[in-house]
Amino acid sequence: MSGFDEKMRETFINNLCQKYPFIECKTIGESLCGRGIRCLKIGSSNDPVLFASAFHGMEWLTSLLILIFANQISEAYHKNSDISGIKIKESLKQHGLMLVPCVNPDGVEVSINGAQTAGPYESLINQIMDNKPTTSWQANARGVDINHNFNANWYELHNLEAENGISGPAPTRYGGPFPESEPEAKALVNLCQNVNFRYVVAFHSQGEEIYWEYGKNTPEISKTIGQQMASLSGYTLSAPKGLAIGGGFKDWFIEKFAKPGFTVEIGKGKNPLPLSDINKIYPQLKDMLLYCVAI
Repeated sequence: MSGFDEKMRETFINNLCQKYPFIECKTIGESLCGRGIRCLKIGSSNDPVLFASAFHGMEWLTSLLILIFANQISEAYHKNSDISGIKIKESLKQHGLMLVPCVNPDGVEVSINGAQTAGPYESLINQIMDNKPTTSWQANARGVDINHNFNANWYELHNLEAENGISGPAPTRYGGPFPESEPEAKALVNLCQNVNFRYVVAFHSQGEEIYWEYGKNTPEISKTIGQQMASLSGYTLSAPKGLAIGGGFKDWFIEKFAKPGFTVEIGKGKNPLPLSDINKIYPQLKDMLLYCVAI
């Protein structure tokens, strides 16, 4: 086993929820292959922050990152203790935290354990990959990039994809036949329409960068928050380019709600980052994650 796959993730979540009964766990939707998209809530329902990760198959390390954080703050909540001087229980009772550890569970399984994990989509994936290893798979089970599937400048991005030779199912960067065509994207859209999030953070890998703006609805406070996130993490505040502009979750959230949204590209190296990298990444990002919850 070469990554943080479904079995490991579900075991982690189940153990966490059994140990800390105050964590609310629900399923907000299902992937194409019927895998549940899980959501955890810690603390108040009042204007929570959302952390969402593993939009892309081979970026599964992002799931482990936010689950380790969930475990640490749950322990502090249970013990009524501080982390880095922040009173966790007091903070979470004011504004809670919700986490979607794996937006794209099918893509993660395909990347780690192969096309056979995609059930009826196995032959499509093998055709797309020309029967080569699926380690670099980013999309969902039918070759749609979830982070190109949100309705933020989708049509312009779709044309740009076509100009770059991406006009159908692919390992990455195909935004689908229409905005929110994929159940994984729709699950997050529905969640955000039903919960009054004060802002959202999407986790990807890699590059040690933080993206904070999208279009005219970006709030003024976003840059200030982003600068503090960069300061605490040592990451660079950046702007995406080319095919990375539009279609993404944080882009859609900013455009739809005119609230702050951020993308954090964790770690540095070649995707998929190895499991061992979490030993460096988590300590580097812990105070930034705490800040995101506490502000």
